[in-house]
Amino acid sequence: MDPARLLEGLTPAQADAVATEAAPLRVLAGPGSGKTRVLTRRIAHRIATGSADAGHVLALTFTRKAAGELRARLGRLGVRGTVVAGTFHAVAYATLRRDEADAGRPPPALLTRKGGLLGRLLERRGLAGEVRAGEMAVEIEWAKARLVGPEAYVEAAAAAGRRPPVDVGEVASLYRAYEDEKRRRGQVDFDDLLLRCARRLETDPEAAATQRWRFRHLFVDEFQDVNPLQARVLDAWRGDRADLCLVGDPDQAIYAWNGADAGVLLDFPRRFPDGATVVLADNFRSTPQVLAVAGAVLGARAAGAGPMHPARDEGAVPTVRRFADDGAEARGIARALERRHRDGLAWSSMAVLVRTHAQSVVLEEALSAAGIPHRVRSGPPFLRQPAVVAALDDLSRRPGRLGPRLVDLEDEVADAGERGELLAELARLGREYEALDPAAGTEGFLDWLATALRADDGPSAAGVVEVATFHAAKGLEWPVVFVAGLERGLVPIGHARPGPATDEEQRLLYVALTRAEEELHCSWAAERRFGDRSVEREPSPWLADVEAAIAALEAVAAEGTDWRDALAEGRRRLRAAEETATASRSRRPGADADPRVVAALEAWRTAAARAAGVPRHLVLHDATLAAVAEARPRDHQALLALPGVGPVKADRYGDDLLSVVDRALAS
Repeated sequence: MDPARLLEGLTPAQADAVATEAAPLRVLAGPGSGKTRVLTRRIAHRIATGSADAGHVLALTFTRKAAGELRARLGRLGVRGTVVAGTFHAVAYATLRRDEADAGRPPPALLTRKGGLLGRLLERRGLAGEVRAGEMAVEIEWAKARLVGPEAYVEAAAAAGRRPPVDVGEVASLYRAYEDEKRRRGQVDFDDLLLRCARRLETDPEAAATQRWRFRHLFVDEFQDVNPLQARVLDAWRGDRADLCLVGDPDQAIYAWNGADAGVLLDFPRRFPDGATVVLADNFRSTPQVLAVAGAVLGARAAGAGPMHPARDEGAVPTVRRFADDGAEARGIARALERRHRDGLAWSSMAVLVRTHAQSVVLEEALSAAGIPHRVRSGPPFLRQPAVVAALDDLSRRPGRLGPRLVDLEDEVADAGERGELLAELARLGREYEALDPAAGTEGFLDWLATALRADDGPSAAGVVEVATFHAAKGLEWPVVFVAGLERGLVPIGHARPGPATDEEQRLLYVALTRAEEELHCSWAAERRFGDRSVEREPSPWLADVEAAIAALEAVAAEGTDWRDALAEGRRRLRAAEETATASRSRRPGADADPRVVAALEAWRTAAARAAGVPRHLVLHDATLAAVAEARPRDHQALLALPGVGPVKADRYGDDLLSVVDRALAS
């Protein structure tokens, strides 16, 4: 490899990120800024200049697909040697297994699914009908990611504003029982792997020296998604060495609900005062118009690379459409997809993004009715594909060294079609595991697969329109993107409290909007069905930012002015309007409400939500509840005068609300 050629075609900022000798290094890379290109070229450049050895490089990613893409790109750049790339969990498991084998001990028994164990514990406590095992698993995973044990859960959950489906004390008790039962069985879960790995390196100098010798050069992608547990493992691998490169973007931090902490990335200057930061703020993905709209949503909250600079030519102005209901919205999107396809655009060049999985149902119905090929991005996981299941069964019946088995598997890859592609991917994963453990056996590989692919969302599909959640769309891009369901209660999600949770929802919308390369179409429904009921909806509060940006861009098109100046003026007007609205409602809604009325209304709302099987905010928003409590209405006309109470809500809940208010005032 020629180091100079590895810098060809890069912007000055990208070239600096690739070639700088500064260490530790932080690269703040905004959406579409070529971060994977920079990361792979930096690894290749280090190897080409002799400052890194390929056999001692560890590149950590958050999905196996990202790890596979990284290795493929390194191969195309001419990197020779075994660069280890994988997820935190997969690498930790492989290293632990190897350490145990070297010490003559059996490998850790892995609990691959928490649901079964937690389900039995819930049944013992009589909670099986009240809460799902999956909901408890989410809480336990959050706690472990934040290094919070059962004894500290109640305090930590309160501080973080967690709202589990049962009392936090009950969660803590269940968490303790889960840990005790797991210990009794001699099992560990995925997060235990990370904690064991960290503790081993922190307490065993010989193990630490071995791992730090093996992994001398550390690179971490998507570092804004690292949680405190993963950061602890990384510190244990690193020791006191400075050979560390972190790539990420705090403006795309969208996993705090799952324990991630972008503060670890933002805290880099304090932790590493001798380190350096390179900012990648050129966007090569989206048109200026798409970036203008996305940037308007993020606004002054940008914390990473800052406003992105478009490198592409001008494009179409994004659109916003209001539909009467979610069915009309889905049919309208289907018609728009058909029109663009008739214009010559491939189905696979378009995507529909939604905030929740539940929203995809009505979209699937509309797309199917229109004959549009589509795929909901949560298809059968890789390990449940029939060809993969058969190959794994064969491997399990033939224990021993993995290498010869992989040769046999690779011989079968010549088969054409999907089966050959699946077997090729399985063989590639086997070679990946061999890189971690050269003495690998089939049993270890099968266990490692369960760890490496635990977040796998199935193989990609061609020739279809993708329907994906905002979270699932992270890291992807399409020429044309429809962002649906931009309503309060979905964007932001209803259970997100003002503060960090709502800020994350704002970043999540920014991520969704920046998936579009050429065209961006936003929509919302004035009424949405939940089960057998229709509920009135309000537009997302951030649609005002989107529409202000669109108005500015349309003014540019009409007057020929600079779009940046027009956008700045539009945003100034929006801020002025917001300040006026804020001044008019300076008194907090519900400030003068009788506490008895508030308590009675909250109890009624909880019961109504439970009976309907929906979240509480879908019955009445907090602001509407506060308005009712304060106004103390005596009739339906008074109810209809309150914000958030339209004819549908008044008809459905009016009598109940009036009765609750009367009883509370009489008590």
